[in-house]
This record gives sequence, C-alpha cells and structure tokens, in this order.
Amino acid sequence: MVLRLLPVCVLAAGIAAGEVRTLSLREAVKIALEQNPDVLLARLDERKAALEVRAARDPFSPKLYVGSGLAYTSGFPMSMEGGGPSVVQARAVSSIYNQPARYRAAQARELARGAAFDTQARREEAALRTALLYLDAQQAARALEAARRQVESLDKVRAAVERRIEEGRELPLEGRRAALEAARARQRVGILEDDLEFAERSLASVLGYGAEDRVRAVADSDPEPVQVPGAEEAAVALALEDNRELRKLESALVAKGFELRSYKSMNRPTVDLVAQYGLFSRFNNYEDFYRRFERHNGQIGVSFQLPLTAGPAAKARAGQAEAEIARLRLELARTRNRISLAARRAFQDVERAVTAREVARLDYELQREQVSVRLAQLDEGRAGLRQVEEARFAENEKWLALLDAQYALERARLELLRHTGGLLAALR
Repeated sequence: MVLRLLPVCVLAAGIAAGEVRTLSLREAVKIALEQNPDVLLARLDERKAALEVRAARDPFSPKLYVGSGLAYTSGFPMSMEGGGPSVVQARAVSSIYNQPARYRAAQARELARGAAFDTQARREEAALRTALLYLDAQQAARALEAARRQVESLDKVRAAVERRIEEGRELPLEGRRAALEAARARQRVGILEDDLEFAERSLASVLGYGAEDRVRAVADSDPEPVQVPGAEEAAVALALEDNRELRKLESALVAKGFELRSYKSMNRPTVDLVAQYGLFSRFNNYEDFYRRFERHNGQIGVSFQLPLTAGPAAKARAGQAEAEIARLRLELARTRNRISLAARRAFQDVERAVTAREVARLDYELQREQVSVRLAQLDEGRAGLRQVEEARFAENEKWLALLDAQYALERARLELLRHTGGLLAALR
C-alpha cells in the first residue's frame, strides 16, 4: 500500500514545489508582453474604451422597433401610447444632426486612443521589470557561485592553519579566526541562495506564472549590450519625442476639449430621421369614422428639436471641463519637465556606471596579478598556502565587485532606454 502511494506523494510534492523554467532574456520578455497581469489588465481597459466608442455612436445608428398597439375599440379609435391601435407597428429612428452626441463620440475615440497609449506604457514597464529581474537572477546566481568558491578557499585556509597549530607554528587564536571566516562565508552562501530563489520567483510572477513557480536565467549567457544615445541632449529629445505618459496626457486633454464642446453645444438643434409603419384592423371602427380606410400605413419624415433653454447643468458641466483642461495643461507641463530631468539623470547614471565598471575591472586585474605573484612565491617556498588562498579570496571579492559594476551599468542602460522609448526594440 505504501509503495502504491509513493508515486502520488512524489507528484504532489512536485506540484507544490512549482515548475522551474529556464529562459533566455528575449524569451522572458516575449512571455511578459503576452501574459503579464498588468499588460492583460491594460488590454481589457483598451477593449472597454473601444466598445465605449461604439456606444457613443449609438444615436447615429438606425434603430428599428417592432411591436403592437392591438386593442379593442368602442366608439372613436383613440391613440395607444401616441399611435393609433394597430395589429403590427414598426418604427425606425436615426439621428442626422446631433452635435453634442457627435462631440461625445469624438471624446470616446480620443479616450480609446489614450487607452492604447496606456497599454503600450504597461508593455514597456513589464519589459523593464522582466529585464531587471532577469539581471537580478543572473547576478544572484553568479554571486552564489563566487561565494561557494570562497567557502572552498577558506576551508583550505582553515585546514592549513590547523596543521600549523598542530606543528606549534600558529597560535590557537588563528584557528578560531579561520573557523569564523569560514562560517561567515557559509552564512553568505545561505543568504545568496535565498536571494536567488526570491529573484527567480519574482521573475516568474512578472511573467504571469504561479507563486510557486520559478524562472531560471541562463547563467552562462550575458544579454547583448544595448545601444543607448551617445549624447545627453539626444537622450532628452528622444524622451520627449515618444513618451507614452505625455501622449496619454495629450490625448486626455483633447478628449476633455471635446467634452467641453459637447456641453457648449447643448443649445443647438437636433434632427432625427423617423420612419414608421402600422397595420390597422377593421374592428377598431376606422371605417365608421374615416372616409377612407387603409390597412397598410407608412410615414417617413424628419423630427426637429430646438432647445430654448439648456438649463444650469450644462453650464456647470462646461465649467468643470474647463477647470479639468487647465489642470491637464499644468500636469502636461510638469510631466514634460520631470521626463526631461529624468532622462538627463539616467544618461548621467550610465556615464558614472561606465566609469565605475572600468575602475572595478582594473582593480580585479591587479588582484589577479597578485594571485600570480603569490603562486610564484609558493613555488619558490617564499609564501605559504594560506597566503595564496587569501589572495584568491580577495580575487573573488574583486570579481564580485566587477559583477556588481557590470550589473549596475546594465540596469542604468535599461533605465535610460525606458526613458528614451527604445526599450522594447532593444530587448526584442
């Protein structure tokens, strides 16, 4: 019985642990653009805005109503709900001229355009978050690998110190110090393992997978270096030229202008095309009161209405729209300045990151040469194993610093591309 339940238990444990997927950066970005939750929500909002356009154009679409005013008549045939008693009646209505409705339809179209800009912004944001989390996962994996190498080096140092203590050439204090350094290195390995797991789970969440799933970055492949603007002014110009947030605000400003015009046109006439048909019956006494009786009756014409007073609501709504337009203009100017400053800052961050990476590279190469010197001294008997392992430990530290500098540079480049609008093209 236990043997039969064993495969079921193993399968359940695998489901609870989640699935581990190994993806390249381009594959991860592609999946994020298709199934990231924020992107899917933005697409739903865009679809709702597109359907709102169809709803706003409803007054200009012909509508056909079919029903019956069937009734028994005693005496003179009176009207039923505004029309004569009829066995079957049909009515078609369509607006020909309705300026407020026309402006509301234009407003809905502009809001749908703004929703499309919002979807594009969400896509870029999802791509940026995916790329940053992918870099986090790669960085954590490499740091973990370097930390494990440090543990190996420190274990060798501890073993060498213990031998020297047994030989009476080191104090017992040095043994405790070596054991402490090895314990600290193992503690760091545990922390980095947790960081790696969190980064992989966060990456899976951005891609739309479950909370128990993990996405593993390809550790042995660096993302292709992305091209960024070469000058600060060029970066600012690109940021202002194709920024989704600015385009959305501009679209909202245009839509609010259509809303204001719709309120101001409430006193204009409306013209509707009306056609109706009625099938009359003889038992409604039409033959008794009218000289001529027709079973089939039709009518087509134009309904014209001219509002003499629009009421205070339209004027109040127009005032609210004017205030909202003023607010949007201030918001647009403030956002433009903020985007310009952010682009300048992002470009400067890239410049500083390039310098920091070069310094880290030179520092790492210097430490590598120091390791070579220690190895040569070890062959000549002028240095011990402890000194060599300490030099290798320092080399690992410099290597981690170089990885951190490269990681900071890639993040800075991605941030700059997000501001200048070239992020999706670079990642795809």
